[in-house]
Amino acid sequence: MEDDGAESSSIVVGLIENRAKEVGLAAFDLRSASLHLSQYIETSNSYQNTKTLLHFYDPIVIIIPPNKSAPNSTAGVTELIDRFYGALKKVVLARGFFDDTKGAMLIKHLASKEPSALGLDTYYKQYYLCLAAAAATIKWTEAEKGVIVTNHSLSVTFNGSFDHMNIDTTSVQNLEIIEPFHSALLGTSNKKRSLFHMLRTTKTIGGTRLLRANLLQPLKDIQTINARLDCLDELMSNEQLFFGLSQVLRKFPKETDRVLCHFCFKPKKVTNESLVVDHAKKSQVLVSSVILLKTALDALPLLSKLLKDAKSFLLSNIYKSVCENEKYDRIRKRIGEVIDEDVLHARVPFVARTQQCFAVKAGIDGLLDISRRSFCDTSEAIHNLANKYREDFKLPNLKLVYKNRQGFYFVIPQKDVQGKLHSKFIQVIKHGNNVHCSTLELASLNARNKSAAAECFTRTEVCLEELMDAIRENVSVLTMLAEVLCLLDMIVNSFAHMISTKPVDSCTRPEFTENGPMAIDAGKHPILERIHDDFIPNNIFLSEASNMVIVTGPNMSGKSTYLQQVCLIVILAQVGCYVPARFSTLRVVDRLFTRMGAVDNLESNSSTFMTEMKETAFIMQNVSERSLIVMDELGRATSSSDGFAIAWSCCEHLLSLKAYTILATHMENLSELATVYPNVKILHFHVDLKNNHLDFKFELKEGPRHVPHYGLLLAEMAGLPSSVIETARMITSKITVKEVKRMEVNCLQYHPVQRAYLVAQRLLCLKYSNQDEDTIRQALQNLKECQFP
Repeated sequence: MEDDGAESSSIVVGLIENRAKEVGLAAFDLRSASLHLSQYIETSNSYQNTKTLLHFYDPIVIIIPPNKSAPNSTAGVTELIDRFYGALKKVVLARGFFDDTKGAMLIKHLASKEPSALGLDTYYKQYYLCLAAAAATIKWTEAEKGVIVTNHSLSVTFNGSFDHMNIDTTSVQNLEIIEPFHSALLGTSNKKRSLFHMLRTTKTIGGTRLLRANLLQPLKDIQTINARLDCLDELMSNEQLFFGLSQVLRKFPKETDRVLCHFCFKPKKVTNESLVVDHAKKSQVLVSSVILLKTALDALPLLSKLLKDAKSFLLSNIYKSVCENEKYDRIRKRIGEVIDEDVLHARVPFVARTQQCFAVKAGIDGLLDISRRSFCDTSEAIHNLANKYREDFKLPNLKLVYKNRQGFYFVIPQKDVQGKLHSKFIQVIKHGNNVHCSTLELASLNARNKSAAAECFTRTEVCLEELMDAIRENVSVLTMLAEVLCLLDMIVNSFAHMISTKPVDSCTRPEFTENGPMAIDAGKHPILERIHDDFIPNNIFLSEASNMVIVTGPNMSGKSTYLQQVCLIVILAQVGCYVPARFSTLRVVDRLFTRMGAVDNLESNSSTFMTEMKETAFIMQNVSERSLIVMDELGRATSSSDGFAIAWSCCEHLLSLKAYTILATHMENLSELATVYPNVKILHFHVDLKNNHLDFKFELKEGPRHVPHYGLLLAEMAGLPSSVIETARMITSKITVKEVKRMEVNCLQYHPVQRAYLVAQRLLCLKYSNQDEDTIRQALQNLKECQFP
């Protein structure tokens, strides 16, 4: 496979849909040799589930079947790709390639695990669409890349995306998980970063990709989350282990996960002479992969030494499954029989190429030794030529530089060039304060050197054939090693590094319960707390007995930041990281929905209100009992009466569910929900009114609070004429007098009901409490006496 070295995507996605709006998706990751299969019923007309998965996988190619012209056929997936993914390469394959029977057979032969372990035997009929997509994806990849996938080499997962928290693409943008708002306008110097950019201190490409995947699809399994948190506990309490792992992980090449491709994919034999040069490049990549694998295996004993006494389940399990696995030693010894002991993975282009040419031990292949001699002679001649030019043309600062694409060329400082360069120098290009150039002699030597290197690579590949076959037999353990290194990179260099750079006790370990409340004490916004030293912490409490919080307050008081803060804390907790709070206990969230701000969508001819309603409809259609719903305004983009009616009705629907909902609103009338439904809690952001000026405290307090005419005060601050403000003040005072009185009466009436409901809520919390018996008994006694703290 091609050696791109970039962090860009390397995933090919196959998509197919039936008339029942059921979609099968196969995502083939060429970098890590893994195949992810998903099959689901599309519940949204806008194909939100498919968009979410495509955003997660970020493919380079999308493979789809041709559209049927029959009137009853669906063309939803095709239209979606044409509309939103026009920049991606789209491949249309005949429907014959989308064969679920062939897909099942391919996976049976290529999967590193038994089909029964994957659930293929049990759910064959259920997964027929994604198996059809897998058949087309694998066959296209083999034909396009000129490779054959090695048997039992692919890591296959079924329905993997729904084993994690589902976050739709709109919420990913609203919460600034991957990219901050207006990043294109603000530029790279913008202080505010996304959650991904804040945590992106990983050292390997695989670790960075794993971090992105985890943030887009956080974990749902409490056992796995706690295993990561136990690991962080150990790293935070054992500095020697933390810093030792940080140093050892640097010994592994950052491209370790990519090396798998060259063992999972076997190149087809070259028959056309015109492809010899291209074949030499592929041989070079293969040789580079073997060197990279050798470097990684050489660093394994250092990792083993560090993890030997590790206590946490995750680290001790890595030690048992990787460090004590004898297969790695066998592969290392097998490589040592062919590859020279001193050869290591290098980044400097010419050093790397020399290492690749001299990778195989001398004396194994006579033709290889001859090619090496030619390579050395031409390399020496090029260096001698550079010395000759320094003396002949009095250019003492002339440098000889090598790049993979250009080969050797000269770099001469501009100050050393008096007038014009000698006519012998050709391809003269000014580059900053230097001049880049070549000569006919250098070009000739370059060609000979390149030819000798290509011959070395081709002969080296011949010498490595048996070694490659031996490595391919153990490709599953290499897959495990790559996964382990990516996971360690994420936990050590991202999570633990982030915690270690913050003040002591500013981050805490989150606790998880099956059905308990969501309680965050003194929580902070993970991104903004780094920018603002005086960030004000706030709390949140949601439970089955109080599953909706309505947050009120003037504009700019902190409502939107608070909503984003709660979601980001939940995401951080469910990826297995500490959270910025004094204390937190959470119920695992399976779906996260947000509705924050809206603008006209000109592409789909949707007004602000229509966009808002589509997002709300998607939430209502897909919400589950364990969902977290966060809404920043609802029904504000249409007439006040209709908007209020829609907001009230939506709240009533959500209150009937067990899902947790947080709603920020300027509609003070919505506070009256608490007079009808005791499971509604009203909060407000505290603002002081001094001399007709708003003093924002950014502090969340219980109960409703009416701040008179805050909109007018902010309008005045913005510079509206005083006459306009005065007229507006007269109009609004007449409207609000009656409403304020009615709200006060209602609040007095509902207070006894709310107090009784609070008792029920405390009892539910005690049910899921981890406190000892005496503490619970005392809490019950206090509750009986109505002595609420």
